[in-house]
Amino acid sequence: MQDLSQIIAQAQSAFAEAQTPAALEDAKAKFLGKTGSITVLMKGLSKLTPQEKREMGQALGGAKRAIEQALEARREELANEKLAARLAAEALDVTLPGRKYPQGGVHPVVMTQMRIEEIFRSIGFDVADGPEIETDWYSFTALNNPPNHPARSMQDTFYVDMKDETGKLLPLRPHTSPMQVRYARTHTPPIKVLAPGRTYRVDSDATHSPMFHQVEGLWIDTDVSFSDLKGVYTDFLRQFFETDELKVRFRPSYFPFTEPSVEVDMMFTSGPKKGRWLEISGAGEVHPNVVRNYGLDPERYIGFAFGSGLERLTMLRYGIDDLRLFFEGDLRFLKQFNR
Repeated sequence: MQDLSQIIAQAQSAFAEAQTPAALEDAKAKFLGKTGSITVLMKGLSKLTPQEKREMGQALGGAKRAIEQALEARREELANEKLAARLAAEALDVTLPGRKYPQGGVHPVVMTQMRIEEIFRSIGFDVADGPEIETDWYSFTALNNPPNHPARSMQDTFYVDMKDETGKLLPLRPHTSPMQVRYARTHTPPIKVLAPGRTYRVDSDATHSPMFHQVEGLWIDTDVSFSDLKGVYTDFLRQFFETDELKVRFRPSYFPFTEPSVEVDMMFTSGPKKGRWLEISGAGEVHPNVVRNYGLDPERYIGFAFGSGLERLTMLRYGIDDLRLFFEGDLRFLKQFNR
């Protein structure tokens, strides 16, 4: 019968040479499998005498345990080697600087809105917000824009599948002017309010967007004149652009909710944009019919209103020449404003 110590040595050598778990299991089969060396010897015990069977059985049991111990030791070595390789591959260099996660920032249009709010708060204006889904009455009729009025043609556009108490569909507000009426009907004069927010119209070309931002200003009292409008808005532009090197003019125009009505233009007198008049706002003295819809007596109360596009002011302040940049979400553009 083969020397058991030799079989144990062969098993230990075979296990040591196995470099993978699969190779180790193949080596195990040569010694402990159905046709392995130890298994064959155990099957031959039946041919021995009782005394030989007892002695040989004890020897084979010891050899089997030795081989199994060598097998488990090699299994543990392979597992440790695999873990070490994985740890090496995933090792972190703790001396490297930490990864910086990007932080969100304020959109340039929102920055403009915040700046305008700050300027007007400094002269006593309140800031009000209102619904973007409005009623027909607040969006048009209360602003002296009755049904079938031609001034509605560019604004009477987007609607949602909801109706007011009169059965009319609810429009997305085409301007922030409804907040004039909403605020004035819940406050007593003097009324000084700024209403910024999103608005919606069917305007979609290289210089317009169907969704844009507007800021509405309203000042109502017993003695607010057109000269107050000129002074307030001119001073606002100089503070917003942080320069006195600009001119402001008021051109006659028409809006159904103001009388007289003007377009406000500005021109820089220095810098790269100097020498060109730019339309910046619509404004005027509030129409008596609108004052009446405020719930006030137009014979007693008077005032002015203006509406300006936030995107246009932002483009002029930061030298942006493409409106679409505001809505594309390109981080290369946006991160310039949040350093």
